[in-house]
Amino acid sequence: MPRFKLLIEYSGGRYSGWQIQKNARTVAGEIERAVVDVTRRREFELYGAGRTDAGVHAIGQVAHLELYTDLPSETLRARVNEALPADIFIRALDKVPHRFHARHDAVSRSYLYQISRRKTAFFKPYVWWIKDPLDLQRMREAARAFVGMQNFASFSADEPGEKSSKVLVDRVEIGDEGDLILVRIVGSHFLWRMVRRIVGVLAAVGRGELKPDRVAGFLEDRSDVPATLTAPSSGLFLEGVYYRGGDGPGKLRPVVSVPEP
Repeated sequence: MPRFKLLIEYSGGRYSGWQIQKNARTVAGEIERAVVDVTRRREFELYGAGRTDAGVHAIGQVAHLELYTDLPSETLRARVNEALPADIFIRALDKVPHRFHARHDAVSRSYLYQISRRKTAFFKPYVWWIKDPLDLQRMREAARAFVGMQNFASFSADEPGEKSSKVLVDRVEIGDEGDLILVRIVGSHFLWRMVRRIVGVLAAVGRGELKPDRVAGFLEDRSDVPATLTAPSSGLFLEGVYYRGGDGPGKLRPVVSVPEP
C-alpha cells in the first residue's frame, strides 16, 4: 500500500486540536473525511507528527498517509484540498518509502508564538495582545534556562508520572518585527501545553512580574506558577517538523503580520 508524506497548514480556531476525538471537530478528522470523499476508501492510516491543542495553528504540520490509490500524488492533493474546509490546506503530498513515519522519524520540531504590542481587530485569532511593555532583554535572559535537557514537569498539563517530562530544547529565539514579538522554541518534542506555559512565564518576566532567575527554579522543583501564566492558544503555531538530512527552521519571521497603525 503506498505511503505519502503530507505537509499541512491550518487555522486551528474552529478545531479541538489535531487528534481525532469523539463528538469533537478536529483537523485529522476533517482530513480523514476528505480522503474518504475523494477515494471512497475507508481503510487507510493517517498519522501526524505531533498533536496540536485546541485552537493552535500550524504552518508546517507533517503527517503520513498510507492509502491504496492509483491517483498521482498531485491529483490526490488537489482533490483532497477541494474536499477540505478553507482553513485546512495540504501544501505538499509526496510518495515516500513505506518505512517513513511522520512522528518517529522526526528529529526536532519548532513552535512559533506571536505576541502583539497593540490591539488589533483583524488578527486577534493569531496573536496574544499584551498591552503592557515587555522587556525583551529580560525575556532573553530568562529563556536561556530552558535550553538543554530539562525537566518540564512544571510546564506540562500531562498527569504526573504518565510519561517522562524531560525534553531536549535546542534553542529559544526571541525577536520583534513591527508590533509583533516572536518567540520560537525548537526541541526534540513537546509536552501538553508546554510551549504556552513557557511563553506565559517569559511574558511575566518581560512585564517585570518575575525575575529572570526564577525560571531555573521552575525547572528544578515542581511549581504551579507556570500553569497560572499559560498563554492563550491563539498566538501559537506549529512552525515545522524536521527530519534527518533536511533543513531546520529558517529566518525568524511572523506568520501573520500586524500592520502599523
